[in-house]
Amino acid sequence: MAVTHLHGPVVVIGTGLLGTSIGLGLEHRGVPVFLEDPSPTNQAVAVDIGAGRPVAELEADPGAQPEVVVVAAPPDVTADVVARSLERWPRAVVVDIASVKGAILADLRGRGVDLSRYVGTHPMAGREKSGPVAARGELFTSMPWVVCPGGEAAPDAVRAAKALGADLGATVVEFGPEEHDEAVALVSHLPQVMSSLLASRLQGTDLRLLALAGNGLRDTTRIAASDPGLWVQILGANAPKIVEHLYGVREDVERLIRTLEAPAAPGARLDLAQLMAEGNAGQARIPGKHGGPPHAFAWLTVLVDDRPGQIARLLTEIGEIGVNLEDLRLDHSSGRNVGMVEISVLPSKHDALVTELEERGWRVLQ
Repeated sequence: MAVTHLHGPVVVIGTGLLGTSIGLGLEHRGVPVFLEDPSPTNQAVAVDIGAGRPVAELEADPGAQPEVVVVAAPPDVTADVVARSLERWPRAVVVDIASVKGAILADLRGRGVDLSRYVGTHPMAGREKSGPVAARGELFTSMPWVVCPGGEAAPDAVRAAKALGADLGATVVEFGPEEHDEAVALVSHLPQVMSSLLASRLQGTDLRLLALAGNGLRDTTRIAASDPGLWVQILGANAPKIVEHLYGVREDVERLIRTLEAPAAPGARLDLAQLMAEGNAGQARIPGKHGGPPHAFAWLTVLVDDRPGQIARLLTEIGEIGVNLEDLRLDHSSGRNVGMVEISVLPSKHDALVTELEERGWRVLQ
């Protein structure tokens, strides 16, 4: 087992997806965790699945103090819970994991709170599902854990916030609070808005038409299944920075509309090609696996019969061949009696893998 930086105890306030996942991850590392949630049901579920024990057990010992308090509350009440936690546990480092940092820090400063023991953080991980039953102890593995200390944060507090992310297997990075909010407006909040806007166009659509949908529609609308209540708070808290990007999107959409209104006009095809090329250029800048170059891997597609155990057999045989999968996607549209498994591997392994799979009877598309 890797070295653990925190010794605990750690208190987690909020037993939704992220809070419970933090509890599971720390408990797995041997760090004692105590849980608290306004919902007795959520707290009980988190306790039952092994994410920690009720915080009342910690407070039963008059001298007990947590090493770290993690505030995993909704963004609109995060500042309230942080302020109470700083007062409630006067020797603990208090971190929050809300997805917006600047507004919370400004709120706390406005209250005159001693912020030497407070550090804002943001684990860039999640699922479309919510609640403690969706929690996973490995949720943060290799995902960015952004630490956003304000100028008042003591060095020991910053170290504890970074240790929390490291103990959960995350990749810890440090941003300023405003710098963080600018970044997530583009890479997290805008994609959510665009996915939701696209998915909203599907309301009332004839299901016969939707039966033609492939991975393109599924990929671009996947995060549209996220919790509306949470996103109302996130978008409201980071609205000024998101709006700046939406202004740019509006200009691009208006440009596209003008072009498509007269697609045969001089220059129209060039403009459409340029718009698509601009998308290619932007997509090419997204880092690939482990932060490496985005196009460092080669892809192949394997046709898999729609029968139990076929995908498992394929993955087993790829392992027997001795090739490591870098990424995997599944496409199984309705009406097909086969699935398509898209596999990403190192370019040096591509041709040999194709040959080996075909010799084993798999149908491979390149």
